[in-house]
Amino acid sequence: MNDTPKTSSNRRVLSGMQASGRLHIGNFHGALAKWVELQDDYQCFFFVADWHALTTLYSEPGQVRRYSLEVATDFLAAGLDPQKSVVFLQSDVPQHAELALLLGMLTPVPWLERVPSYKDKQNQLTEKDLSSVGFLGYPVLQTADITLYRAGFVPVGEDQLPHLELAREIVRRFNFIYGPTLVEPKEIVTPTPLLPGLDGRKMSKSYGNAVYLSDPDEEIRNKLRNAVTDPQRQRRKDPGRPEVCNIFAYHKLYTAEGRRQEIDAACRSAAIGCVDCKAELIKNFFEFFGPLRERRRRLEAEPHLVKEVLAAGAERARAEAEQTMILVREAMKLGIK
Repeated sequence: MNDTPKTSSNRRVLSGMQASGRLHIGNFHGALAKWVELQDDYQCFFFVADWHALTTLYSEPGQVRRYSLEVATDFLAAGLDPQKSVVFLQSDVPQHAELALLLGMLTPVPWLERVPSYKDKQNQLTEKDLSSVGFLGYPVLQTADITLYRAGFVPVGEDQLPHLELAREIVRRFNFIYGPTLVEPKEIVTPTPLLPGLDGRKMSKSYGNAVYLSDPDEEIRNKLRNAVTDPQRQRRKDPGRPEVCNIFAYHKLYTAEGRRQEIDAACRSAAIGCVDCKAELIKNFFEFFGPLRERRRRLEAEPHLVKEVLAAGAERARAEAEQTMILVREAMKLGIK
């Protein structure tokens, strides 16, 4: 898989996150940290996907509004700079819906039914009604999100590559029928570190095993103190296995390599216990996230600043989106002249 492209005639990047819950440290390491890097070398558009959140939260509209502000706050706290990137709310740019509707006219239903996450989410979120047209067609809206800004690149994890390939298929079909109009996006594969949840399963808000960027300090301390470690290490004198320990997985992110090797050896020989290991991890965690959490506290105290960034970003996004829609409407010969 290619690393971040170094040269291209299209230096534009697009990505977004659903407003279906607060962001956790897995979201930070899996996407946000990479976005912050990209904005120095690319023209970036990053959005809060509130319409996408409605695929699972359509019956809880108040939640989507609240989470939208939370996610936008996390974006800015993590380091997205509105002077470098266009940061906006999806629903503030109605062209997303217009292009999704038009692309939906030519997208075969079997293409949507074969998307891996379609069945996976239905199996995982059994408490949700996922029988809606919106849930089936969210890859079409996703394609509209990308192509609306003529983005050449989309940062994705390995698990999202099928979604991007479907977007390319839809673009190819559109361009075949109506002529070359939309940009076929390429991937920037973002390496996602193995970051288990506090209970050893994948970190997910739906499992209740996540450490959130917005968690209060004491709540984070309690979560990390109570996190599952090596299940075979029942007593202090028992040797541990760092390779199966959640806390050691976090040490890989927040502890310097030399010290991490010392902890590895001390755990295997029972020279260090889980309590002391967790205490050191907690200290390193707060050192790593200190600047982000301080920025977040300031933004929480002045939410109007976040809203102003979103409003300014939406204005810029609408201007770009309308340029694309002019091309799309003309290619499809819509309207009367």
